[in-house]
Amino acid sequence: QLQASGGGLVQAGGSLRLSCLVSGASLADLAIGWFRQAPGKGRESVAVISWGGGQTKYLDSVKGRFTISKDYAKNTVYLQMNTLEPEDTAVYYCAVASPHASTFWTPVQETSYAYWGQGTLVTVSS
Repeated sequence: QLQASGGGLVQAGGSLRLSCLVSGASLADLAIGWFRQAPGKGRESVAVISWGGGQTKYLDSVKGRFTISKDYAKNTVYLQMNTLEPEDTAVYYCAVASPHASTFWTPVQETSYAYWGQGTLVTVSS
């Protein structure tokens, strides 16, 4: 089970930290992705962290602004979002990838994910 939180309204240039609490499994065994869906658009991968934690991947437009991380003690994945832009406005979802042998696997396709949390809305005003 995944529980996403931390969304809200923020001005452009501000920051938010999204949290994804994972229950029923250990983060050490899971690759986790953050996706987003803006109004009228398809869902896109924003950031992924491998189950080994040693590999991350980001959408080009968020590189240098967003950081994905794991807190194994809290079994929670974070998405730190800095220097937010109006174009970042979307519903953000966290998801658990299907099992994979590679500790560095960082999938971006929705079809690679088996479980999805509810979304959390991020609104960035200009």
